[in-house]
Amino acid sequence: MGKFTLMALPYAIDALEPVISKQTLEFHHGKHLAAYVNNLNGLLEGSGFEESTLEEIVCQSAGGVLNNAGQILNHELYFEQFCGKPAKTAPTGPLAEAITRDFGSFEAFKEEFQKKGATLFGSGWVWLSADRAGTLCITQEPNAANPVQKGLTPLLTFDVWEHAYYLDFQNRRPDHLSALWSIIDWEVVELRYGKARM
Repeated sequence: MGKFTLMALPYAIDALEPVISKQTLEFHHGKHLAAYVNNLNGLLEGSGFEESTLEEIVCQSAGGVLNNAGQILNHELYFEQFCGKPAKTAPTGPLAEAITRDFGSFEAFKEEFQKKGATLFGSGWVWLSADRAGTLCITQEPNAANPVQKGLTPLLTFDVWEHAYYLDFQNRRPDHLSALWSIIDWEVVELRYGKARM
């Protein structure tokens, strides 16, 4: 036990199949994320970050503390954005309007997002984020980096570390990225965008 605990998944372990299998979630959430939590708790004492929030640690730390904190923050945002039976297949309201304004259309946004996920070299994440004015951008973040380090609010992310998809898609990263759209809980992403504009 420590300051940080492993998040509970907001859905059943098999709810995202066939896009993300039960086996992948057991490893990705139950092994990889759990290890980052345990590692960070073990590194906190004497680090100066004992009383800091996860986002504060990600923005202010370095080395092993940063790597583990960043992976916890990234994975929590990642796992929270999915659901087995999404209520809708695309965003609505202010987020939909912002996507059309900043990317031309929802389809154009998806194409650019998938391309940046597919072309990120090595391990990392592709993010949709908002700045304080509500303007959207897509960034490629290597390893454990997160857009909060750039003053942005992360809204949506695809994990392109191989452990996120290899059991289900082997080396077919683009196919995995394309399949993820069918399990996005756009209500979660819309709530994040609403908070970014407050």
